[in-house]
Amino acid sequence: MAGRDAATSGTAASRTVHATGREKLLGHLAMVGFALLIAGSFSFGALTAPHIGAAPLNSVRFVLGAAIIAAIAFGLRRQPPAVPPAPWRYLVLGALMAVYFVTMFVALGIANPVSVGAVFTLNPLLAAVFGLFVLGQRARPVVIASLLVAGAGALWVIFRGDVEAMLGLRIGRGEAIFSVGVVCHALYAPLFRRFARGEPVIVSTFWVLFFTAICISLYGAGDIVATDWASMPAVVWLAVGYLAVFATAATFFLLQFASLRLPAAKVFAYGYLTPAFIIVLEGLLGHGWASGAVLAGAAVIVAGLAILAIAPDG
Repeated sequence: MAGRDAATSGTAASRTVHATGREKLLGHLAMVGFALLIAGSFSFGALTAPHIGAAPLNSVRFVLGAAIIAAIAFGLRRQPPAVPPAPWRYLVLGALMAVYFVTMFVALGIANPVSVGAVFTLNPLLAAVFGLFVLGQRARPVVIASLLVAGAGALWVIFRGDVEAMLGLRIGRGEAIFSVGVVCHALYAPLFRRFARGEPVIVSTFWVLFFTAICISLYGAGDIVATDWASMPAVVWLAVGYLAVFATAATFFLLQFASLRLPAAKVFAYGYLTPAFIIVLEGLLGHGWASGAVLAGAAVIVAGLAILAIAPDG
């Protein structure tokens, strides 16, 4: 209980203290589930590309995601969603996530998805830096080493074992745009923990989703109004349902749950698992299995994360 109390409180002393035992294990499992659900969103998201734009899709997913969490957080308790103390905290967090999602889709429209994915591998190392400056969390050498190992495995998977493609990576406008989003994403976990004031995770999840939905809706207002929602095929609503329930509401809850229990670097390291899970899901769906070289890269990711999981937190 001591580890849990320290990890979930909002005091300054708790920002460098992490959960232990069962709570620590739950934090790691939460991020495994996070990576798995995000991987599933790629297959569903690809189905919507011919039918709906990025801004309208993300706006509706966050609105529905916030509504789902609101029903759980407030409906079951029969309490109205009272404005939290210092609501600017959630506006900042929501804006960070909105920038991440907007820059990702903008980048995917003008850059190669492979190179965009490669930029994302900077996320855990940036999170370690922000964890140091925002929370005073100091990552041990073994943690940094395991991040580098898992990151190398992720790059190998992203580039499908093609060394020439990996070495020939060029940073263009799309990659530069997405790098801004990655910085915002990496800052989110340590900032969420610093802003925590003891609210239940389900309540804080709602407010982050609420402000993220507002920020994205303001950005894409023109496209949202111009979208012919009545003519959307069933596949779009199926994808929206998955994205809203699993890739938005559930993943935000898991991310915030883990952020209160694990160092920022460890939280975002699990993003490296996403390409490995995509390989498995695509194979199970009958879309073909990756080559042996790519599977080897996935194994390196798992090995790096296993070391990370058992490494001391601080």
